[in-house]
Amino acid sequence: MGNSALKAHLETAQKTGVFQLTGKGLSEFPEDLQKLASNLRTIDLSNNKIELLPPLIGKFSFLKSLALNNNKLTALPEELCKLKKLETLHLNGNHLRQLPAAFGQLSALKTLSLSGNQLRTVPTQLSGLRHLDVVDLSKNQIQNVPDTVGELQAIELNLNQNQISQISVQISHCPRLKVLRLEENCLELSMLPQSILSDSQISLLAVEGNLFEIKKLRELEGYDKYMERFTATKKKFA
Repeated sequence: MGNSALKAHLETAQKTGVFQLTGKGLSEFPEDLQKLASNLRTIDLSNNKIELLPPLIGKFSFLKSLALNNNKLTALPEELCKLKKLETLHLNGNHLRQLPAAFGQLSALKTLSLSGNQLRTVPTQLSGLRHLDVVDLSKNQIQNVPDTVGELQAIELNLNQNQISQISVQISHCPRLKVLRLEENCLELSMLPQSILSDSQISLLAVEGNLFEIKKLRELEGYDKYMERFTATKKKFA
């Protein structure tokens, strides 16, 4: 892509606050963007070949939405965690194995998509984020869900298509968790904490494609309580 094309995009972005440049084979984050650090509210660089997110990302202090789906990122810089206004972060289809230590400082974050990366556990940093609504960790290599998950504030947690065989009973303490997706994992029925059914806020539990028949779930203690929540929620949306 030529400089003139980039320049045109930059001029538009200066007016709109939105910089979108997807599917152009970019191998690096356009450094010229930092001229607009105080203008930009949205950056979408999905479907490129970007391997590194430079530390200058920390300068975009008004950024609300950042999308870098389907790139080649293997790590994220700590500077990303300075984005105090960031509400939406989409990083699906990269090669991320972990999140920066300071990730919990992204205090405005509401939506986090990390589907199709190489995470092996639910990042403990997520427990510090108070405004999280949706967390998508599907299609990773997560094998267990640790105790820290009990502090997660999300309303929906998607863990479909991982390798989960163990879940901490603490997941039933999540104060706002309504939707828990665990389809296509490696769960035995005995490894599913019964408190999810009997003693949580969860009103939609999706567990198809694990190592037990769904009808066995109905025999568990607490299933009736779960169905009450499920039905009440369904009525609300009907």
